[in-house]
Amino acid sequence: MLSSAKGTGEIHILDIRHIGDSNTSASASIADEIARGLGAPFNLKTLPTILLYDERGLRLYDKITTDAPEYYPFGAEEEILREHAYDIVQLMHSRTGGIVRGEVVVELGAGSLRKTSRILRASSELVPQPSPIPPSTYFALDLEERELRRTLTELNMSEIGSLLSGKVETKGLLGTYDSGLRFISDGGLPTSDKEDEFHIPLQGYEEPARKRNAPSNSSDSTIVDGGLTPPSSPFRPPIHLIFLGSSLGNFESGEDTQFLRSLPLRPGSGDTLLLGLSHHTDPKDIELSYNDPEGYTREFIMNGLRAAGNALGNPHLFDLNNWKYVNKYNEAERVHEAYYKCAHLHQIRIPQSSQDVQFLEGELYSESDIFRLFSGAHLRPIHRWVDSTGRHSLFLLERPPFMFPLLPAPTADLGAYVPFSVPGTDDWLDIWAAWDFVTLRMIPHTMLHQKPIDLRHICLFYLGHVPAFLDIHLSMLLKEPNAEPEEFKCIFERGIDPNVDDPTKCHDHSEVPQNEKDWPSLESILSFRLRVRKRLLKLYADISSGKVPMTRNVARVLSMTYEHEGMHLETLLYMLIQRAGTGTTPPPDFAPPVWESLMKSWKHAPKPSSDTVVVDATTVTIGIDDIEIEDEDPAKSHDVVGHMFGWDNESPKRRVAVRSFIIEWRPITNGEFYEFYRRTVQDGNDRLHDGKRSKLTLPASWAMIDHGEIKVRTLYGPIPIQVAWDWPVLTSYDNLSIYASVKGGRIPTEPELRVFLDKFESGYEGGANTGFRNWHPVPATMGLDKYGGKGHNGGVWEWTSTVFDEHEGFVASSRYPGYAADFFDGAHNVVLGGSYVTIPRISERRSFRNWFQRGYPYAWAGARIVYDPE
Repeated sequence: MLSSAKGTGEIHILDIRHIGDSNTSASASIADEIARGLGAPFNLKTLPTILLYDERGLRLYDKITTDAPEYYPFGAEEEILREHAYDIVQLMHSRTGGIVRGEVVVELGAGSLRKTSRILRASSELVPQPSPIPPSTYFALDLEERELRRTLTELNMSEIGSLLSGKVETKGLLGTYDSGLRFISDGGLPTSDKEDEFHIPLQGYEEPARKRNAPSNSSDSTIVDGGLTPPSSPFRPPIHLIFLGSSLGNFESGEDTQFLRSLPLRPGSGDTLLLGLSHHTDPKDIELSYNDPEGYTREFIMNGLRAAGNALGNPHLFDLNNWKYVNKYNEAERVHEAYYKCAHLHQIRIPQSSQDVQFLEGELYSESDIFRLFSGAHLRPIHRWVDSTGRHSLFLLERPPFMFPLLPAPTADLGAYVPFSVPGTDDWLDIWAAWDFVTLRMIPHTMLHQKPIDLRHICLFYLGHVPAFLDIHLSMLLKEPNAEPEEFKCIFERGIDPNVDDPTKCHDHSEVPQNEKDWPSLESILSFRLRVRKRLLKLYADISSGKVPMTRNVARVLSMTYEHEGMHLETLLYMLIQRAGTGTTPPPDFAPPVWESLMKSWKHAPKPSSDTVVVDATTVTIGIDDIEIEDEDPAKSHDVVGHMFGWDNESPKRRVAVRSFIIEWRPITNGEFYEFYRRTVQDGNDRLHDGKRSKLTLPASWAMIDHGEIKVRTLYGPIPIQVAWDWPVLTSYDNLSIYASVKGGRIPTEPELRVFLDKFESGYEGGANTGFRNWHPVPATMGLDKYGGKGHNGGVWEWTSTVFDEHEGFVASSRYPGYAADFFDGAHNVVLGGSYVTIPRISERRSFRNWFQRGYPYAWAGARIVYDPE
């Protein structure tokens, strides 16, 4: 029902407590939950956290936030919002370009609205003029009607309320998280289908082209003059959810992920979530935060027992003299635990109790916890703000059109595969979603027959090459004919990688048409792609049914073709970035970066206390033992479970002794290389310390525009180098080797870099900038004392000084003989790691070795400097 307060400051509160619950009474549901919790076995008894937040509890909590400075989450969020509310609101609207009529903001567990008022005020500043029908509506969701009405009334009657008038309407939702989320999911919130009726662009930012449609992963995409677009769907205004106060930590481990995954955020829609999380920090700070010296928190917690009695119909059921509050931090589990402990043996009606009753667990999140949480919930961080003490963060998140999950942990269970064993159908659906997103939504129709890089084929070739490669190897494996049209295997079998200095020198490759009219049509290539994908899925179905046994041969083909698709996805993107801003479409349906906000946060990010670290002498294992000839051995041909598959140059495993070395924590940055380039080339000082002329070239990742200004290329177009100043510079080995030598160092060998990365790389699970977490590099994070030096390199491959060549025990693959051997020419060097678009299966496998020509300028590869001890 809809209720409102008459008079000045009218309040609308929608009662949704009945939604999603067979009980019409919310109190009946809570009573049942209390009874279940107290009926649990010894030391597993619980009370629902919601009891803390009755009317009196909300007022007590408000007192904690005003009078107990030890409770740092509230103050931390207030500090962040005081300093960054306007940036937060701008980033919330970065994809839509501004306020859209009918958009909705919903806060889960609104409380006093003191922090939220800063967000609402910033939102109102995006609307230049009030209107009779405000374009945006804020809903405060909470379970206590009188408190909800009081806080909304106070807000509307305040100075901020007058600023919101005609710009942001404020309303209440009376219900639980579950009923509120069900209400939103069922379309209960008011929206407008007249998007163009009211749209306010962000002031001070260019408004990006708006994309109204979610991406399509099917073959039913339709062709229009501008290129390929998915079928149209009705526009719905964005929904912005707010969940502050580290309330997510109250969920059990695993339930927090499920809760976030259940949030009604539509992929690629402009919907966002602003989430507060407390970090793993000093246990004493945590315990003090939840048990302040003045006793405000204790009174708040003990009020939960009164609320439990009220819910059960007896306000005096729990005599507070019989109970005490116990607060401790479980460091092993990174969980703050709060209990009611029985102080005196006594009986209560439901049930007898003489042990601890667990009330609340508050999880504190490490960096790895955070990225596991977001990955499991299918959420992508758009931006992060950290308070000045480093104990609390606000994250702005979106649900992207596609993302790559964390790799499964190795397991000894029968039938379970290690992370680098056989990809499953879900893995293929993920890679196809990414492939179709790039090929069908970022390449305009007019670019299909163009070469963004002269040393590669036209864009259209890659749309045919990837399915043709898969089809060829499926036919070889299954001894079946190729998918129609069969001539595609001749055109699309293999791409090119000519010599940089003499492009006439190139390995064997497909002969492709020389005239545009002779190329197959896009429609025929997409139809071919669909047939090949269906063929692959049929193979998986046959494996599942037992019709085709899972042998090492089958598993190798599935692994090889899957990773091949990931590698060419990256190749295509480093081609497309050369036309970004002049042809390539920026990634649609992802929140575009707001460079000014990002630059501010990068500028204030912590730096290592020293530039270098000493790595002691050691022995390192390079490679794996994935011997392809064993696939034909009857004794081993079915040993698939637990086997790690790689490419021929990864085997066999070998041990290498490494001397002690000194290495820089972070790769060479754009800023560092720019200063060097300016001194040696632009200023004419191009002679090095040995008198020879520098062979420095302008990095292909840079663009020189009018009047000699240098910008950095991104898939959103070139940006000022000042924005990307702390990113790793992407350029050739030759350029970086010159820089390193002038600094008195060198580029590390493959074993040296492997030792360093094994010790200090955080990995995809720890937040590494790989797997499309971002569509651009970011500053490296390695070298901070807080994490023992662990971090990431910013999202780039890293050059080594090791020449890519045959090693002892190397045997070329019988399935793909030229994969590595064709490049044992002395011109290529090994690179390790992965870039911001490298799929996790590749970037996380430490044995994976990529390679590029030393003079090749287009690879997304950087380098760090090594120094030899004196």
